[in-house]
Amino acid sequence: MATKPVKAGAAANIAAALDWPCLTARDASSWLDLSVVPNAKRTGADGLHDGALRVRLAAPPVDGKANAQVCEWVADELGLPKRAVRVLRGPASRRKQLEIDLDAAAVAAWLGKLVLPAGE
Repeated sequence: MATKPVKAGAAANIAAALDWPCLTARDASSWLDLSVVPNAKRTGADGLHDGALRVRLAAPPVDGKANAQVCEWVADELGLPKRAVRVLRGPASRRKQLEIDLDAAAVAAWLGKLVLPAGE
């Protein structure tokens, strides 16, 4: 059984995703694992936790408000329209997986700026 050759762009996406345990490359999109903490004072990332990006949300976990806010926050951080970020798994859980309409290399670069201090 022959395997398909990996395109250069796809190889870069896979390599970028391998640097982050919370990121999975999927063709032209990416999957991002999150550990969400609702009812925080303000919305923002709080590093990595158990293989996922920990995000603190100011929204309560009621009527999908936390899901809407986490999608809106990620889209805003990446400069994407809101429709480009969707909850793939875990709509009623603190552990979520988002599908982002952006390649893994761009998401990995954003994670690097977000999680790693400026000096590293």
